Amino acid sequence: MAEGIQVTKSREAPGEASFRVEVASDRVAQAETRAARELAKRARLPGFRQGKAPLAVVRRRYHDAIREQVLREVVRESWKTTLEQEQLEPIADPHVHDLKFQEGAPLTFELHVELKPEITLERLSGFTLTRSVAPVTDDMVAAQLEDVRVQRANWVPVEGERAKPGELVSLTLATVTDGAPGDGKPYNVVLGQGQAIPDVEEQIMRLLPGEDTEADVRFPDDFPDESKRGETRRVHLTVHEVKRRDLPTLDDAFAREVGDFDSLAALRQAIRADLEQEARREADAGVRRQLMEQIVQANDVPAPRGLADRLIGAYAQAYGVPDERLEEFAGEFRTLAEAQVRRDLVLDQVARSHELRATEAQLDERIAEIAGRRNLDAGKVYGELQKAGRLKELEQTITEEKVFEFLLSQSTVTES
Repeated sequence: MAEGIQVTKSREAPGEASFRVEVASDRVAQAETRAARELAKRARLPGFRQGKAPLAVVRRRYHDAIREQVLREVVRESWKTTLEQEQLEPIADPHVHDLKFQEGAPLTFELHVELKPEITLERLSGFTLTRSVAPVTDDMVAAQLEDVRVQRANWVPVEGERAKPGELVSLTLATVTDGAPGDGKPYNVVLGQGQAIPDVEEQIMRLLPGEDTEADVRFPDDFPDESKRGETRRVHLTVHEVKRRDLPTLDDAFAREVGDFDSLAALRQAIRADLEQEARREADAGVRRQLMEQIVQANDVPAPRGLADRLIGAYAQAYGVPDERLEEFAGEFRTLAEAQVRRDLVLDQVARSHELRATEAQLDERIAEIAGRRNLDAGKVYGELQKAGRLKELEQTITEEKVFEFLLSQSTVTES
Protein backbone atom coordinates (compact mmCIF):
# COMPACT_ATOMS: atom_id res chain seq x y z
CA MET A 1 0.00 0.00 0.00
CA ALA A 2 1.28 3.47 -0.91
CA GLU A 3 2.11 5.49 2.19
CA GLY A 4 -0.84 7.56 3.32
CA ILE A 5 -3.36 5.92 0.96
CA GLN A 6 -5.72 3.28 2.34
CA VAL A 7 -7.92 1.33 -0.09
CA THR A 8 -10.75 -0.95 1.10
CA LYS A 9 -13.13 -2.91 -1.09
CA SER A 10 -16.68 -1.78 -0.29
CA ARG A 11 -18.72 -3.60 -2.93
CA GLU A 12 -18.26 -6.32 -5.52
CA ALA A 13 -20.54 -7.65 -8.25
CA PRO A 14 -20.02 -9.44 -11.58
CA GLY A 15 -18.10 -7.06 -13.82
CA GLU A 16 -17.76 -4.23 -11.29
CA ALA A 17 -16.41 -3.28 -7.87
CA SER A 18 -16.23 -0.26 -5.57
CA PHE A 19 -13.40 0.77 -3.27
CA ARG A 20 -13.36 3.17 -0.34
CA VAL A 21 -10.24 5.36 -0.45
CA GLU A 22 -8.85 7.42 2.43
CA VAL A 23 -5.87 9.70 1.86
CA ALA A 24 -4.09 10.90 5.00
CA SER A 25 -4.30 14.63 5.72
CA ASP A 26 -0.50 15.05 5.71
CA ARG A 27 -0.28 13.53 2.20
CA VAL A 28 -3.03 15.90 1.05
CA ALA A 29 -1.15 18.82 2.61
CA GLN A 30 2.03 17.82 0.77
CA ALA A 31 0.12 17.71 -2.52
CA GLU A 32 -1.33 21.16 -1.80
CA THR A 33 2.14 22.57 -1.15
CA ARG A 34 3.48 21.10 -4.39
CA ALA A 35 0.57 22.53 -6.36
CA ALA A 36 0.97 25.96 -4.73
CA ARG A 37 4.70 26.04 -5.50
CA GLU A 38 4.10 25.12 -9.13
CA LEU A 39 1.54 27.91 -9.45
CA ALA A 40 3.83 30.37 -7.64
CA LYS A 41 6.48 29.90 -10.34
CA ARG A 42 4.04 31.07 -13.02
CA ALA A 43 1.80 33.44 -11.07
CA ARG A 44 1.69 37.16 -11.89
CA LEU A 45 0.23 38.97 -8.90
CA PRO A 46 0.06 42.74 -8.37
CA GLY A 47 2.98 44.00 -6.27
CA PHE A 48 5.17 40.92 -6.81
CA ARG A 49 7.61 39.91 -9.49
CA GLN A 50 6.75 36.68 -11.36
CA GLY A 51 7.58 33.69 -9.17
CA LYS A 52 8.20 35.83 -6.05
CA ALA A 53 4.72 35.90 -4.53
CA PRO A 54 4.54 34.30 -1.01
CA LEU A 55 2.91 30.84 -0.86
CA ALA A 56 0.23 32.12 1.51
CA VAL A 57 -0.82 34.74 -1.04
CA VAL A 58 -0.78 32.18 -3.87
CA ARG A 59 -2.89 29.79 -1.79
CA ARG A 60 -5.55 32.45 -1.21
CA ARG A 61 -5.54 33.74 -4.79
CA TYR A 62 -5.54 30.34 -6.49
CA HIS A 63 -7.47 28.29 -3.94
CA ASP A 64 -9.76 26.57 -6.48
CA ALA A 65 -6.97 25.80 -8.98
CA ILE A 66 -4.83 24.28 -6.20
CA ARG A 67 -7.74 22.19 -5.00
CA GLU A 68 -8.39 20.90 -8.53
CA GLN A 69 -4.72 19.99 -9.00
CA VAL A 70 -4.63 18.16 -5.65
CA LEU A 71 -7.71 16.14 -6.53
CA ARG A 72 -6.25 15.10 -9.88
CA GLU A 73 -2.98 14.01 -8.27
CA VAL A 74 -4.59 12.18 -5.35
CA VAL A 75 -7.13 10.33 -7.50
CA ARG A 76 -4.40 9.30 -9.96
CA GLU A 77 -2.14 7.97 -7.18
CA SER A 78 -5.05 6.24 -5.44
CA TRP A 79 -6.11 4.55 -8.66
CA LYS A 80 -2.56 3.31 -9.21
CA THR A 81 -2.47 1.95 -5.66
CA THR A 82 -5.84 0.24 -6.15
CA LEU A 83 -4.70 -1.44 -9.36
CA GLU A 84 -1.53 -2.77 -7.73
CA GLN A 85 -3.16 -3.84 -4.48
CA GLU A 86 -6.25 -5.52 -5.95
CA GLN A 87 -4.69 -6.90 -9.19
CA LEU A 88 -7.58 -5.55 -11.22
CA GLU A 89 -8.36 -5.85 -14.95
CA PRO A 90 -10.39 -2.68 -15.54
CA ILE A 91 -12.17 -2.02 -18.83
CA ALA A 92 -12.33 1.76 -18.36
CA ASP A 93 -11.19 4.54 -16.07
CA PRO A 94 -12.92 4.57 -12.66
CA HIS A 95 -15.74 6.86 -11.57
CA VAL A 96 -15.28 8.96 -8.40
CA HIS A 97 -18.21 9.22 -5.97
CA ASP A 98 -18.93 10.56 -2.47
CA LEU A 99 -15.92 12.88 -2.36
CA LYS A 100 -15.16 14.58 0.97
CA PHE A 101 -12.37 17.17 0.94
CA GLN A 102 -12.13 19.32 4.07
CA GLU A 103 -9.24 21.40 5.38
CA GLY A 104 -7.02 19.45 7.79
CA ALA A 105 -8.99 16.20 7.42
CA PRO A 106 -8.29 13.03 5.43
CA LEU A 107 -9.61 13.15 1.87
CA THR A 108 -12.08 10.34 1.24
CA PHE A 109 -13.94 9.14 -1.82
CA GLU A 110 -15.30 6.04 -3.52
CA LEU A 111 -13.86 4.55 -6.72
CA HIS A 112 -16.33 2.62 -8.86
CA VAL A 113 -14.62 0.35 -11.38
CA GLU A 114 -15.92 -1.65 -14.34
CA LEU A 115 -13.98 -4.91 -14.60
CA LYS A 116 -13.44 -7.57 -17.19
CA PRO A 117 -15.95 -10.22 -16.11
CA GLU A 118 -14.88 -13.69 -15.08
CA ILE A 119 -16.76 -16.09 -17.34
CA THR A 120 -17.26 -19.83 -16.95
CA LEU A 121 -17.01 -21.93 -20.10
CA GLU A 122 -18.48 -25.33 -19.29
CA ARG A 123 -18.69 -26.54 -22.88
CA LEU A 124 -15.98 -26.01 -25.49
CA SER A 125 -16.23 -29.21 -27.54
CA GLY A 126 -18.58 -31.44 -29.50
CA PHE A 127 -19.85 -28.81 -31.92
CA THR A 128 -20.67 -29.57 -35.57
CA LEU A 129 -19.40 -27.01 -38.08
CA THR A 130 -19.65 -26.70 -41.84
CA ARG A 131 -16.80 -25.43 -44.02
CA SER A 132 -17.99 -24.18 -47.38
CA VAL A 133 -15.48 -22.94 -49.98
CA ALA A 134 -17.12 -20.77 -52.62
CA PRO A 135 -16.14 -21.83 -56.16
CA VAL A 136 -14.10 -19.41 -58.27
CA THR A 137 -15.77 -18.93 -61.66
CA ASP A 138 -14.40 -17.71 -64.97
CA ASP A 139 -16.56 -14.60 -64.60
CA MET A 140 -14.92 -13.80 -61.25
CA VAL A 141 -11.45 -14.15 -62.79
CA ALA A 142 -12.49 -11.94 -65.72
CA ALA A 143 -13.90 -9.28 -63.37
CA GLN A 144 -10.69 -9.25 -61.31
CA LEU A 145 -8.61 -9.03 -64.49
CA GLU A 146 -10.74 -6.10 -65.65
CA ASP A 147 -10.11 -4.35 -62.32
CA VAL A 148 -6.36 -4.72 -62.91
CA ARG A 149 -6.83 -3.36 -66.42
CA VAL A 150 -8.74 -0.34 -65.14
CA GLN A 151 -6.06 0.36 -62.54
CA ARG A 152 -3.43 0.36 -65.30
CA ALA A 153 -5.42 2.66 -67.60
CA ASN A 154 -4.28 6.17 -68.52
CA TRP A 155 -6.59 9.17 -68.41
CA VAL A 156 -6.82 10.90 -71.81
CA PRO A 157 -8.66 14.19 -72.56
CA VAL A 158 -11.98 14.09 -74.40
CA GLU A 159 -12.70 16.94 -76.82
CA GLY A 160 -16.19 18.20 -77.61
CA GLU A 161 -18.08 15.55 -75.61
CA ARG A 162 -20.10 15.67 -72.44
CA ALA A 163 -18.91 13.60 -69.50
CA LYS A 164 -20.37 10.17 -68.84
CA PRO A 165 -20.28 7.90 -65.76
CA GLY A 166 -16.78 6.54 -65.13
CA GLU A 167 -15.06 9.60 -66.62
CA LEU A 168 -12.87 12.10 -64.78
CA VAL A 169 -14.04 15.72 -64.72
CA SER A 170 -12.09 18.79 -63.63
CA LEU A 171 -14.49 21.50 -62.49
CA THR A 172 -14.99 24.55 -60.34
CA LEU A 173 -17.95 24.77 -57.96
CA ALA A 174 -19.15 27.89 -56.13
CA THR A 175 -22.15 28.52 -53.88
CA VAL A 176 -24.43 31.31 -55.07
CA THR A 177 -25.49 33.76 -52.36
CA ASP A 178 -27.82 36.74 -53.02
CA GLY A 179 -27.48 36.12 -56.75
CA ALA A 180 -23.68 36.21 -56.81
CA PRO A 181 -21.36 33.17 -56.85
CA GLY A 182 -18.73 33.03 -54.12
CA ASP A 183 -15.16 31.88 -54.51
CA GLY A 184 -15.11 28.73 -56.57
CA LYS A 185 -13.33 25.59 -55.40
CA PRO A 186 -11.61 23.22 -57.85
CA TYR A 187 -12.56 19.55 -57.84
CA ASN A 188 -11.60 16.41 -59.74
CA VAL A 189 -14.54 14.00 -59.78
CA VAL A 190 -14.95 10.52 -61.26
CA LEU A 191 -18.64 10.36 -62.14
CA GLY A 192 -20.75 7.50 -60.81
CA GLN A 193 -18.57 6.77 -57.77
CA GLY A 194 -20.41 8.87 -55.21
CA GLN A 195 -17.74 11.58 -55.14
CA ALA A 196 -20.38 14.26 -55.80
CA ILE A 197 -24.06 14.41 -54.90
CA PRO A 198 -26.43 13.19 -57.67
CA ASP A 199 -27.79 16.66 -58.54
CA VAL A 200 -24.27 18.00 -59.09
CA GLU A 201 -23.34 15.00 -61.27
CA GLU A 202 -26.49 15.55 -63.32
CA GLN A 203 -25.48 19.16 -63.99
CA ILE A 204 -21.92 18.12 -64.89
CA MET A 205 -23.15 15.66 -67.51
CA ARG A 206 -25.12 18.43 -69.25
CA LEU A 207 -22.02 20.54 -69.93
CA LEU A 208 -19.30 20.44 -72.55
CA PRO A 209 -15.73 21.30 -71.48
CA GLY A 210 -15.52 25.08 -71.11
CA GLU A 211 -19.24 25.54 -70.39
CA ASP A 212 -20.80 26.64 -67.10
CA THR A 213 -24.22 26.72 -65.51
CA GLU A 214 -26.12 27.86 -62.44
CA ALA A 215 -28.63 25.52 -60.80
CA ASP A 216 -30.33 24.47 -57.58
CA VAL A 217 -29.00 21.21 -56.13
CA ARG A 218 -30.43 19.19 -53.25
CA PHE A 219 -28.41 17.22 -50.72
CA PRO A 220 -29.69 13.61 -50.37
CA ASP A 221 -31.56 12.53 -47.25
CA ASP A 222 -28.73 10.14 -46.37
CA PHE A 223 -25.93 12.71 -46.79
CA PRO A 224 -23.18 12.10 -44.18
CA ASP A 225 -23.42 15.65 -42.80
CA GLU A 226 -26.84 15.65 -41.09
CA SER A 227 -27.00 19.45 -41.10
CA LYS A 228 -27.13 19.42 -44.93
CA ARG A 229 -29.61 16.56 -45.46
CA GLY A 230 -32.50 17.65 -47.64
CA GLU A 231 -31.05 21.15 -47.97
CA THR A 232 -31.19 22.93 -51.36
CA ARG A 233 -28.44 25.27 -52.49
CA ARG A 234 -27.85 27.26 -55.65
CA VAL A 235 -24.45 26.64 -57.21
CA HIS A 236 -22.39 27.91 -60.11
CA LEU A 237 -20.53 25.13 -61.88
CA THR A 238 -17.88 25.23 -64.60
CA VAL A 239 -16.54 22.14 -66.39
CA HIS A 240 -12.91 22.60 -67.46
CA GLU A 241 -11.87 19.20 -68.78
CA VAL A 242 -13.22 15.69 -69.29
CA LYS A 243 -10.98 12.63 -69.36
CA ARG A 244 -11.74 8.97 -69.94
CA ARG A 245 -9.71 5.87 -69.32
CA ASP A 246 -7.62 4.50 -72.15
CA LEU A 247 -7.72 0.81 -71.29
CA PRO A 248 -4.66 -1.25 -72.22
CA THR A 249 -5.04 -4.24 -74.49
CA LEU A 250 -5.30 -7.57 -72.72
CA ASP A 251 -2.35 -9.46 -74.15
CA ASP A 252 0.94 -11.05 -73.12
CA ALA A 253 2.66 -7.64 -73.07
CA PHE A 254 0.09 -6.40 -70.56
CA ALA A 255 0.72 -9.45 -68.36
CA ARG A 256 4.46 -8.78 -68.38
CA GLU A 257 3.83 -5.15 -67.44
CA VAL A 258 1.64 -6.15 -64.50
CA GLY A 259 4.23 -8.50 -62.99
CA ASP A 260 6.45 -11.49 -63.47
CA PHE A 261 4.13 -13.29 -65.90
CA ASP A 262 5.15 -14.80 -69.24
CA SER A 263 1.68 -14.62 -70.73
CA LEU A 264 -1.90 -13.46 -70.23
CA ALA A 265 -2.82 -17.06 -69.42
CA ALA A 266 -0.26 -17.07 -66.59
CA LEU A 267 -1.72 -13.83 -65.21
CA ARG A 268 -5.23 -15.33 -65.32
CA GLN A 269 -3.97 -18.42 -63.49
CA ALA A 270 -2.34 -16.29 -60.79
CA ILE A 271 -5.57 -14.31 -60.35
CA ARG A 272 -7.55 -17.56 -60.05
CA ALA A 273 -5.07 -18.87 -57.46
CA ASP A 274 -5.42 -15.65 -55.41
CA LEU A 275 -9.22 -15.83 -55.54
CA GLU A 276 -9.18 -19.50 -54.53
CA GLN A 277 -6.88 -18.72 -51.60
CA GLU A 278 -9.20 -15.90 -50.51
CA ALA A 279 -12.18 -18.27 -50.78
CA ARG A 280 -10.40 -20.76 -48.51
CA ARG A 281 -9.59 -18.00 -46.00
CA GLU A 282 -13.22 -16.89 -46.00
CA ALA A 283 -14.35 -20.50 -45.51
CA ASP A 284 -12.01 -20.83 -42.51
CA ALA A 285 -13.32 -17.55 -41.12
CA GLY A 286 -16.87 -18.85 -41.53
CA VAL A 287 -16.01 -21.96 -39.50
CA ARG A 288 -14.54 -19.81 -36.74
CA ARG A 289 -17.66 -17.61 -36.71
CA GLN A 290 -19.89 -20.70 -36.39
CA LEU A 291 -17.73 -22.04 -33.58
CA MET A 292 -17.85 -18.78 -31.64
CA GLU A 293 -21.62 -18.48 -32.06
CA GLN A 294 -22.15 -22.00 -30.73
CA ILE A 295 -19.75 -21.57 -27.80
CA VAL A 296 -21.36 -18.25 -26.82
CA GLN A 297 -24.83 -19.77 -27.02
CA ALA A 298 -23.86 -22.94 -25.12
CA ASN A 299 -22.23 -20.99 -22.29
CA ASP A 300 -24.46 -17.88 -22.17
CA VAL A 301 -21.48 -15.51 -22.47
CA PRO A 302 -22.34 -11.94 -21.40
CA ALA A 303 -21.45 -8.72 -23.23
CA PRO A 304 -20.91 -6.07 -20.52
CA ARG A 305 -22.18 -2.68 -21.62
CA GLY A 306 -18.95 -0.98 -20.57
CA LEU A 307 -16.88 -3.17 -22.89
CA ALA A 308 -19.33 -2.68 -25.77
CA ASP A 309 -19.38 1.09 -25.25
CA ARG A 310 -15.59 1.18 -25.24
CA LEU A 311 -15.45 -0.76 -28.52
CA ILE A 312 -18.10 1.46 -30.10
CA GLY A 313 -16.11 4.53 -29.08
CA ALA A 314 -12.93 3.12 -30.62
CA TYR A 315 -14.67 2.38 -33.92
CA ALA A 316 -16.38 5.78 -33.94
CA GLN A 317 -13.00 7.44 -33.57
CA ALA A 318 -11.43 5.24 -36.26
CA TYR A 319 -14.25 6.02 -38.70
CA GLY A 320 -14.24 9.73 -37.86
CA VAL A 321 -17.89 9.71 -36.78
CA PRO A 322 -18.96 13.30 -35.91
CA ASP A 323 -20.32 13.99 -32.42
CA GLU A 324 -23.84 14.62 -33.69
CA ARG A 325 -23.96 11.08 -35.16
CA LEU A 326 -22.46 9.20 -32.18
CA GLU A 327 -25.80 8.15 -30.70
CA GLU A 328 -27.09 6.91 -34.06
CA PHE A 329 -23.80 5.12 -34.77
CA ALA A 330 -23.86 3.46 -31.34
CA GLY A 331 -27.38 2.15 -31.97
CA GLU A 332 -26.43 0.76 -35.38
CA PHE A 333 -23.16 -0.77 -34.22
CA ARG A 334 -24.13 -2.13 -30.78
CA THR A 335 -25.19 -5.64 -31.87
CA LEU A 336 -21.93 -6.11 -33.77
CA ALA A 337 -19.92 -4.67 -30.87
CA GLU A 338 -21.57 -7.02 -28.37
CA ALA A 339 -20.77 -10.02 -30.60
CA GLN A 340 -17.15 -8.88 -30.76
CA VAL A 341 -17.02 -8.48 -26.97
CA ARG A 342 -18.36 -12.01 -26.41
CA ARG A 343 -15.84 -13.39 -28.90
CA ASP A 344 -12.94 -11.59 -27.22
CA LEU A 345 -14.00 -12.76 -23.75
CA VAL A 346 -14.15 -16.39 -24.90
CA LEU A 347 -10.77 -16.24 -26.65
CA ASP A 348 -9.13 -14.54 -23.67
CA GLN A 349 -10.55 -17.03 -21.18
CA VAL A 350 -9.51 -20.06 -23.24
CA ALA A 351 -6.03 -18.62 -23.83
CA ARG A 352 -5.54 -18.02 -20.10
CA SER A 353 -7.03 -21.24 -18.77
CA HIS A 354 -5.21 -23.46 -21.27
CA GLU A 355 -1.95 -21.45 -21.42
CA LEU A 356 -2.24 -20.73 -25.14
CA ARG A 357 -0.88 -17.19 -25.24
CA ALA A 358 1.81 -16.50 -27.83
CA THR A 359 5.31 -17.01 -26.49
CA GLU A 360 8.35 -14.85 -27.23
CA ALA A 361 9.79 -17.68 -29.31
CA GLN A 362 6.62 -17.91 -31.41
CA LEU A 363 6.58 -14.15 -31.88
CA ASP A 364 10.22 -14.21 -33.02
CA GLU A 365 9.46 -17.09 -35.39
CA ARG A 366 6.54 -15.20 -36.96
CA ILE A 367 8.65 -12.06 -37.38
CA ALA A 368 11.35 -14.17 -39.07
CA GLU A 369 8.71 -15.50 -41.49
CA ILE A 370 7.56 -11.98 -42.33
CA ALA A 371 11.16 -10.87 -42.80
CA GLY A 372 11.82 -13.83 -45.10
CA ARG A 373 8.85 -13.00 -47.33
CA ARG A 374 9.99 -9.37 -47.56
CA ASN A 375 13.67 -10.25 -47.92
CA LEU A 376 14.53 -8.09 -44.90
CA ASP A 377 16.49 -8.54 -41.69
CA ALA A 378 14.32 -9.86 -38.84
CA GLY A 379 15.65 -7.18 -36.50
CA LYS A 380 14.58 -4.48 -38.94
CA VAL A 381 11.07 -5.94 -39.19
CA TYR A 382 10.86 -6.16 -35.39
CA GLY A 383 11.86 -2.51 -35.13
CA GLU A 384 9.27 -1.46 -37.71
CA LEU A 385 6.50 -3.33 -35.91
CA GLN A 386 7.57 -1.94 -32.55
CA LYS A 387 7.66 1.62 -33.89
CA ALA A 388 4.20 1.22 -35.45
CA GLY A 389 2.82 -0.24 -32.20
CA ARG A 390 1.86 -3.48 -33.94
CA LEU A 391 3.78 -6.06 -31.90
CA LYS A 392 0.81 -6.52 -29.56
CA GLU A 393 -1.46 -7.01 -32.57
CA LEU A 394 0.83 -9.68 -34.00
CA GLU A 395 1.05 -11.40 -30.62
CA GLN A 396 -2.75 -11.41 -30.38
CA THR A 397 -3.02 -12.90 -33.89
CA ILE A 398 -0.74 -15.79 -32.94
CA THR A 399 -2.68 -16.36 -29.71
CA GLU A 400 -6.00 -16.47 -31.58
CA GLU A 401 -4.58 -18.96 -34.08
CA LYS A 402 -3.51 -21.23 -31.21
CA VAL A 403 -6.88 -20.93 -29.46
CA PHE A 404 -8.86 -21.74 -32.61
CA GLU A 405 -6.59 -24.69 -33.39
CA PHE A 406 -7.23 -25.99 -29.86
CA LEU A 407 -11.00 -25.48 -30.06
CA LEU A 408 -11.45 -26.85 -33.58
CA SER A 409 -9.58 -30.02 -32.68
CA GLN A 410 -12.43 -30.82 -30.29
CA SER A 411 -15.31 -30.34 -32.75
CA THR A 412 -16.37 -31.82 -36.08
CA VAL A 413 -15.85 -29.83 -39.28
CA THR A 414 -17.55 -31.12 -42.43
CA GLU A 415 -16.85 -29.88 -45.97
CA SER A 416 -19.72 -28.84 -48.21
